[in-house]
Amino acid sequence: MKRIIVFIAAFLCSLSIFPQNVVLRTGIMSAKDIEIFANLSPYSTGSVGFDTRYQGIKGTPRLFDTLLTTSVLVRGQDAYISLRTDIDLVRNVLIVAHPTSGKLVEILSDHIAELVIDNGNDQIIYRTTNDIVPEKEIRENRFYQILKKGPNQFIRIPVKDFDEADYKRVYSPDIRYDEFKLIYRYYIEDSNNVFHKVQLNKKSLAKMFPDKKELIYKGFEENPDQNVEEKVISILEKL
Repeated sequence: MKRIIVFIAAFLCSLSIFPQNVVLRTGIMSAKDIEIFANLSPYSTGSVGFDTRYQGIKGTPRLFDTLLTTSVLVRGQDAYISLRTDIDLVRNVLIVAHPTSGKLVEILSDHIAELVIDNGNDQIIYRTTNDIVPEKEIRENRFYQILKKGPNQFIRIPVKDFDEADYKRVYSPDIRYDEFKLIYRYYIEDSNNVFHKVQLNKKSLAKMFPDKKELIYKGFEENPDQNVEEKVISILEKL
């Protein structure tokens, strides 16, 4: 137990807080920070193997499959912490590289208020679904990306579906590997701050904004080669 406490203390003391366009705090992290991070544990994805025909697992539970520079805002704090992170979309945890040892540890999504991730081209913002009001309950506290800020806030929730191998049945498709597949679920916030799940097509958006049906249909007809997410953002900005 003493070794764990020493490890956590060393980890916290090695974290660096740096200036951004947000309210920042400097100095040694408080006892409250220690309580928040006290559930850090070694991270491992595990492995599966049992049938000689089985070809293993394609993909991973992680969003980026690499560690990216991230400004992490821990819930209840007012300063962002600079870390190298990735997101495990299956376990809903933030994967953090220890600043000195490089070992991977995890932080539950419940402890995260916001992530500002530098993907090399842009900065993308992630928050967690515990802080929004969905029309229908969202299972577990998932990370979501903000695609457009309000009004009509537009977000997407990345999810990793797990498709099992299927090769043992007589008339199987002979798929000899398990696979993690990335999918997105999209939500738009209404004027009452309730998030509604939508499909990225004109029918789904028109159902949510029936009085803007004509504008929505016209928006989908324009620029047919435009990325559908960008198209929806463009339409929402005109509503």
